[in-house]
Amino acid sequence: MTKSIAIIPARGGSKRIPRKNIKDFYGKPLIAYSIEVALETQLFDKIIVTTDDEEIAKIARVYGADVPFIRPKELSDDFTGTGDVIDHALKWLEANGEVFEYACTIYATAPLLQSKYLIEGYDKLKNSTAINAFSATSMPFPIQRTFKVKDDGRCEMFTPEYYMTRSQDLDEAYQDAGQFYWTKVDQTSDEIMFGKDSIPIMLPRYLVQDIDTLEDWQRAEIMYKVIQESNK
Repeated sequence: MTKSIAIIPARGGSKRIPRKNIKDFYGKPLIAYSIEVALETQLFDKIIVTTDDEEIAKIARVYGADVPFIRPKELSDDFTGTGDVIDHALKWLEANGEVFEYACTIYATAPLLQSKYLIEGYDKLKNSTAINAFSATSMPFPIQRTFKVKDDGRCEMFTPEYYMTRSQDLDEAYQDAGQFYWTKVDQTSDEIMFGKDSIPIMLPRYLVQDIDTLEDWQRAEIMYKVIQESNK
């Protein structure tokens, strides 16, 4: 029988927004939204939070996630990648007799995530030869027309050859939506996530907002409020 796990990384040391993962977002800790949407899908045999923080662990359990271990400090600094955290969790579980065919990393900072996109990612991955499926969205402006600001305060286009090209004649570009990442646990790839072994699951831009700064947080609150009022 196919077994799937959701893994939600949530360390306690957020600096730009202190205690971000459990900060109140419309009446609930931010991490609660990721746990609840994972439960709503009914896709997962297990939903765990990997954290180094006892308070986060306690709140995660209240909202229905398992916290089978406290993450080691060496995997909880500013330089440890998510991949290392997920590998640690899967190896810990395997060492304790739990093996999964599909794993889905869900970020703790995704209050706009909807269950239908998690389900779509699982279904498309399961029925394909791809190894990964991840949330993505379209760029709001052609990347070929973008520019940087140099040290002297002047402009320089990244691709000046496209300066006179009409926007509608340029290829559309997409970006990581930063909400979830499905993978087939027993398969590996030399490709990066945004390569030929991955399927992008397209989300509308109004459901996508990184939450790294207080301005991001405020924008996410506005977006969430509008969505909730529209649903009513």
